[in-house]
Amino acid sequence: MRTKITLTILMGSIVLALAACGNQSADQSAVQPESQAQGREGAASGSTVKVYQQTFENSVFLGDSITEGLSFHDVLDEKNVLAGAGKTAEFALEDIEELVKRNPKQVFIQLGSDDILWPTDDPLTYAMNNYAKLIGMIRDKLPEVQITLLTVTPVTEEAIKKEPRYNTIPDFNQALKNLAGNEQVGFVDLAPIFKDAADMYDSDGIHFKPEFYARMLDLLKEHVK
Repeated sequence: MRTKITLTILMGSIVLALAACGNQSADQSAVQPESQAQGREGAASGSTVKVYQQTFENSVFLGDSITEGLSFHDVLDEKNVLAGAGKTAEFALEDIEELVKRNPKQVFIQLGSDDILWPTDDPLTYAMNNYAKLIGMIRDKLPEVQITLLTVTPVTEEAIKKEPRYNTIPDFNQALKNLAGNEQVGFVDLAPIFKDAADMYDSDGIHFKPEFYARMLDLLKEHVK
């Protein structure tokens, strides 16, 4: 009986942790037509999108629903994005086989928004341990691939009021920087994108309109090998 109760509590915690990102994914679907229209008019023209797709044709972006926006908003092809709502560094370990099939020259890892919410005593340490495992597995299966870690994207003040755990984003990003140094992989701080850019956020204050993805790729194109 005690085992059944423990499992029930654990499954309930997991559901609560994933609910935030899952709900945001639903919100994205609701605003898709408007956001995509804004992307075509304000973020990037069709010719610019084509340039992005050519620049990152040998790259794969591995991540959560934030990363998924690259293909959701048609900024990159789906073959270049391996992401989904609720993904954590631990869950991303399950994507290694698919990543190997795609055989990229470069992998950009953008996780953490869900790791922060994971129901464990020390989410940061737990996430970094799984990040290290993820890097190790990628290197083992794709020894020639270039790996670059991206910082966790900030959220609005309103989003922090609703979920105070987002206050730990700076701590996560410092830990990611340290991990990148220890593992000798690339690291890119996305902070420059967010200067005077409050209008890039969707209504939830967590996810983004197409403008963000255009700015992100403009920043990252210098890091493509």
